[in-house]
Amino acid sequence: MLFHVKMTVNIPHGEDPEKVARLKAEEKAFSQSLQDSGKWRHLWRIAGLYANYSVFDVDSVEELHDLLMQLPLYPYLSLEIAPMCRHPSSIRDNDR
Repeated sequence: MLFHVKMTVNIPHGEDPEKVARLKAEEKAFSQSLQDSGKWRHLWRIAGLYANYSVFDVDSVEELHDLLMQLPLYPYLSLEIAPMCRHPSSIRDNDR
């Protein structure tokens, strides 16, 4: 199942800089492991914002939920999630 996820990061002003740096490093490592596994198919920065558009390829809604809840920056994220399916006019048969 494919899901389009917009993530906007909202770290409160005054948050401990060392904590934020640690969380960002953990987030990067975790997101890269999910990309390596194929679960996090696409990751695109939104210009001018501390936000991204991502595409996840997971087996269920529950799996997506569990992965998102494990993100180190999860407490600071605003998420917009939309399920996706292949468009009948797509010329790419293998692009799930």
